Amino acid sequence: MTNEILRSLLPFAGWDDERANDLTITGNTDPILPTSFRVTDTSTAALGALGLAVSDLWESRTGRRQQATVDARRATASLRSGKYMQLDGAGVSTERNTVMGTYPTKDGRWSYLHCNFPNHRAAALSVLRVAEDRAEVTKAVAKWDALDLEEAIIAAKGAGGMVRTMEEWAKHPQAQAIASLPLMEIVKIADSPPESLPEGSRPLSGVRVLDLTRVLAGPTCGRTLAEHGADVMKITAGHLPNLGYQEYDTGHGKLNAQLDLRDEKQMETLRGLVRQTDVFSQGYRPGTLGGRGLSPEELAELRPGIVYVSLCAFSHEGPWASRRGFDTVIQTVSGITNRQGELFPGAAPGPQFYPVSAIDYLTGYLMAFGGMVALNRRVKEGGSWLVRISLAQVGRWLVSQGEIPESQLQNIPAEFTPEEVAGWSMVTETPMGKLGHLGPVLGLSETTPRWARPSVPLGHHDAVWPERSK
Repeated sequence: MTNEILRSLLPFAGWDDERANDLTITGNTDPILPTSFRVTDTSTAALGALGLAVSDLWESRTGRRQQATVDARRATASLRSGKYMQLDGAGVSTERNTVMGTYPTKDGRWSYLHCNFPNHRAAALSVLRVAEDRAEVTKAVAKWDALDLEEAIIAAKGAGGMVRTMEEWAKHPQAQAIASLPLMEIVKIADSPPESLPEGSRPLSGVRVLDLTRVLAGPTCGRTLAEHGADVMKITAGHLPNLGYQEYDTGHGKLNAQLDLRDEKQMETLRGLVRQTDVFSQGYRPGTLGGRGLSPEELAELRPGIVYVSLCAFSHEGPWASRRGFDTVIQTVSGITNRQGELFPGAAPGPQFYPVSAIDYLTGYLMAFGGMVALNRRVKEGGSWLVRISLAQVGRWLVSQGEIPESQLQNIPAEFTPEEVAGWSMVTETPMGKLGHLGPVLGLSETTPRWARPSVPLGHHDAVWPERSK
């Protein structure tokens, strides 16, 4: 099954089926964790395609291809890498806010409230007119019809959704809009001369990446590019809400600076960084950055030859194109949590999330894959490139691989062995302390993936590019 999924990715890079011979996959196939969705096979395929793209860049540098290897169990664990972090020997809490979750509604359905970020939590509580108390929220949600509550929370600039079945989602106008799109797009948006890769000893040495993404999917793209030698600078701002533990997980290999883009002087600092950048990765809703002069076409004028990687929740098409969303929201509205709850009931009744953040991490890997393919095209033919993807498109891709038969879903362990996790993990000295975390999954025959910089707190660095890495 993994090779079939991998073959679906090869055309995005212009490869034929034979290219899969440069990849070795070890370990099991699904099911490894308790879910019917093919999280192992899709993560193995995405990381495998990524490895082939790294090999192409290495060939552009040296004339030599590399052999890539992916272990399926390790790839699956990477879909919840935050779970395995330790700081100075103690576990790092990844617990969700107590009022975040699914609730029964007046019309016999379920509603999901995404409340981890304080602004989204405040939006939900303002609609429900209750304090931050799960019992009070439960009573308040029970007075609403699920669809009405979904729309009210979105109107209040919150996040969440009504739990749908897969059949219901397939008939929804947004699902139909996504169904007309490919998994991702890699398109040339402007002409510019071909550019050789900067000098260096790693596939992405000297390649500069500006990472204007948040939460998990987009930051995973930047982390993945850093694994192969890119200089990645995360840009955030002090006024934006954040969950600190996620920065520990996705911050490996990155510089981390803060700029308030509401201030024109700081916006000009960002433009100065862009002029010296190779990849610009952003995760805002369609049109948001265009109003700030940061659209793909505007940055292609500012920095000819840029690779612009664009992520959003529900794609750039359809009635929900501008809607906020997260992995858990996509699971909820598309039928995944409904199906997971049917097959793997939780301690409490109702829909359930699968045991990983598959859509988030898969999207991050695919963003990095697309960015590398575009960089290699810039080497060979020049041009500025747009890589465009959404969480909903990746969710559709995951579901489209089919489900594991129910007969194979018995007695599946919920966790990897401590010995496995220890073998996949490493410890990094950071400004926060000794951070234990999973190491890179991908294996390469010549350039071992690694992070040259540790995770750091937000705003730890100045917004200035250092000398390009070698």
